[in-house]
Amino acid sequence: MSTDFQQAREALGVRLRELRLSCPDGRLTGTALACKLGWPNSKVSKLELGKQTATSEDLQQWAIACGQAASYDELQGRLSGFESHIRSWRRQLTSGHKPVQDAHNDAQAKSKVLRAWESSWVVGVLQTPDYARAVLTRSVELHRSPRDIEAAVRARIKRQELLYSGSRQYHVILWEPVLRSLVCSPSVLASQLDRLSGVVGMDTVELGIVPLASPLKIPPGLGFWIYDDRQVVTETWHAELWLDDAEQVALHLRVWSTLREAAVYGPDAHNLISSARRSLG
Repeated sequence: MSTDFQQAREALGVRLRELRLSCPDGRLTGTALACKLGWPNSKVSKLELGKQTATSEDLQQWAIACGQAASYDELQGRLSGFESHIRSWRRQLTSGHKPVQDAHNDAQAKSKVLRAWESSWVVGVLQTPDYARAVLTRSVELHRSPRDIEAAVRARIKRQELLYSGSRQYHVILWEPVLRSLVCSPSVLASQLDRLSGVVGMDTVELGIVPLASPLKIPPGLGFWIYDDRQVVTETWHAELWLDDAEQVALHLRVWSTLREAAVYGPDAHNLISSARRSLG
């Protein structure tokens, strides 16, 4: 969890404590507030110490219980401010995976030059429906989120319309292990590799592959997207990070450019994809 995110969460906790201690009818103890809300005492403590992220409902209930309902808008503004950058999967997936896919579709539609590095799986905009279904199914199982897999697959595949608009350029780099990683069945991976072969040579997509044997100046690290040199989107197991700080964007651009030095393109990239395809039998 980022230092900025944690500091913002702790600041929100301090504000919650101020509201508890300044109730119009007299200050409330943490125990009294927990009792009033029907919460365990530990929840009040964790929220005030910044050890747990409040939900919008938590903030509304807190403000009302402290007799200061009008403070809810301020509290929600604080929460929205830091969650716009750190979007936990637990909260994002409350309504399923389709809204997450829609958010990415919107972000890519608003961009003209898109750069991607991926070391784990084929990027969404180049996935086949079956490959997308396999990856999203694993995500649903991991996060125990609502099972809206088919709606999420349709939303992700809809993103591919952007490839054919002619108004944006995709510069995608994949690590060779992506071509061989069985995050799906062998037959689904075979079809996915056929799809990638068809992408090589598209005028709107520059697809590079970093060979496993290629010397790397830096470790592969996490995958990420860079939109118009203004925003970075990356993810961890617990959250998505949407970064628009100039230094962070510049850092990811350097990482992307460094990894690009090790990539191969055109016929060489096609040969790597074909080799992985033949290995499936």
